Amino acid sequence: MSGRTGLDLTDKNIKAMTTAGLNLIGQGLSIYDSQLRMVVSNRPFQEMFDLPDRLVQPGAFFHDTIRYLAELGEYGDVADVDTIVEQRVQQALAFEPHYMERVRANGQVISVEGAPLPKGGWVAVYTDITNTKQAEALLRARSEELSEQLLDRAEELTATNRKLAATISALEEAKRQLTEIEARTRMTTEMMPAHIAHLDSEGRYDYSNRRLSTVLPGRPSDILGMHISQALGSATYLRVEAHLQNAYGGEPSVFEFNEDQDSRRIRVSFTPDGEGGVYVMSVDITEETQARVALQQTRRRAMAAQMTSGLAHDFSNLLTIILGIQSRLQKMDLPESARELVAATQQTARRGGQLLNRIADMTGSRTPQPKATDMRGLLEDLRILASPSLPRGVGLSVVNTLPDEALMLDPGMVQDALLNLVLNARDACGGSGQVTISAHTIGTIWIEIAVSDTGPGFSLEALDKALNPFFTTKGDKGSGLGLPMVYDTVKLAGGDLSLRNTPSGASVVLRLPYRPAPPVQEGLVLLVEDSDALRQNFRDMLIDLGFTVIEATSADEALALTSDLNDIALVLSDIRLEGDATGLDLLTRMRSRLPTILMTSLPYSDPLHREALTRAPVLRKPFTRAQLSALLRSEVA
Repeated sequence: MSGRTGLDLTDKNIKAMTTAGLNLIGQGLSIYDSQLRMVVSNRPFQEMFDLPDRLVQPGAFFHDTIRYLAELGEYGDVADVDTIVEQRVQQALAFEPHYMERVRANGQVISVEGAPLPKGGWVAVYTDITNTKQAEALLRARSEELSEQLLDRAEELTATNRKLAATISALEEAKRQLTEIEARTRMTTEMMPAHIAHLDSEGRYDYSNRRLSTVLPGRPSDILGMHISQALGSATYLRVEAHLQNAYGGEPSVFEFNEDQDSRRIRVSFTPDGEGGVYVMSVDITEETQARVALQQTRRRAMAAQMTSGLAHDFSNLLTIILGIQSRLQKMDLPESARELVAATQQTARRGGQLLNRIADMTGSRTPQPKATDMRGLLEDLRILASPSLPRGVGLSVVNTLPDEALMLDPGMVQDALLNLVLNARDACGGSGQVTISAHTIGTIWIEIAVSDTGPGFSLEALDKALNPFFTTKGDKGSGLGLPMVYDTVKLAGGDLSLRNTPSGASVVLRLPYRPAPPVQEGLVLLVEDSDALRQNFRDMLIDLGFTVIEATSADEALALTSDLNDIALVLSDIRLEGDATGLDLLTRMRSRLPTILMTSLPYSDPLHREALTRAPVLRKPFTRAQLSALLRSEVA
């Protein structure tokens, strides 16, 4: 004996109990679906109309029941049974609340009360009112004091009350359905990663999904009744006011702007509602913008590579020929002045070769490889690396206020770019001055690193053209490719670069996406991979590294797990998954921003691979346990 008590509410038991309950009702009941097929009925319904079992089984058609009753004479003498069946079927398909009383061929009086169902179909209740009618007839015959008019009026009121009751029931059901629809709509809008709202004709919010603060941090969430200028703040409102006025004038408007607090990129849509108000939708598209910048830079580099590869090949051959000829001339018995010309020609040709290598670096396949990077250590290594190349009179200082956590960056590319800027700043200072590297975050969106110097600053021409390839202010000593290469590095990472003059000199400012590295800890890892063999291999790697693993094969399955489990520490997901959704879709749709590492065997040229690099660390398949461990545990050489 198991010791279980109480009811075992299985589907079978529930169905049996429901059927028994319906059979105990003194009235007949039938429910048909939108196709007029029997869903359920009770025994009084069958007994009231003497129906065979086949017509009260689920799936029995309404028109077969009508035909059966018509052929039995239920509707009197009918010349054309098909016509009466068609009429009754069309009345049923109208799905309108109704009440009627019908006298059967055997003299029995039945009242029929019907109401439509929310998703089509209808329910009908049949009541035997024969005794009631007989009592009314007896009362009419025996009561000489009651006038015929009063009796007729009482009958009319009784019928009207029944119709009103049916109508009230239908209205209550419609009200319930509308309430549920409104609740579902509100829940849907509140789950969307956007602020959705409505403004009345005076610019006050009369609806909001309470997500303004997630799109624009620092703003209130409860803004009903508040004017838009108060909710957004004066600076932001000035940016949107002209577009809002256009919407009040009947013209939809979609625009983007950078928010002041942490430079988020926001896209706003204003749509007139046709009644004097405006619908508003605001979305944070910062990550989308970063991915778009990285993709645009990749396309530019591919185009530049296509344009220069043939030219560089021919130019390289020409330089090789020139160096060969000069080498032969050098072996000849030439005057000293001619030897100097030969040496100068060789030096110039070699410099041309170095320039070709720099061009190849700019247009070749440079793929960012983000790793968990200790920025404090990177900047300290940079200071040690750059200091010996500075003159005695030029100092180098580092001011780092970045959070003390690992960030996802390509440390080699970042350090090369910063070293290039430090050397440019050294040249600007001449024999004495100060070079400063400062690093800080802008909200939780950007890392900003500035390299400043105390030199003369940028000329107007340099501010305009310094990022153009081959522009230089160093004469023969410069190639004009240093700053363009730094610009290329930053753009590939989804960031931006700007030049500015300061009161004490010049400054080059880099902005890179702020992406904290996944925390390294023993915990639960969600592994999302649709290949059984690969999933088993990756699971074994993670278990060997001390993690507990749960698995999914699709983005939808993974999303369900992240909703149900609160202790997932990390997501390791393939980009291409079972179903239509990708690993990038999973990254977008996860309700909480779980640390995520993507993996793929797609080539770098695939758009999905390029976008993934701008959004999360990416492991190229095949990879080893050591490579996975190095990324998880932030081991930076």
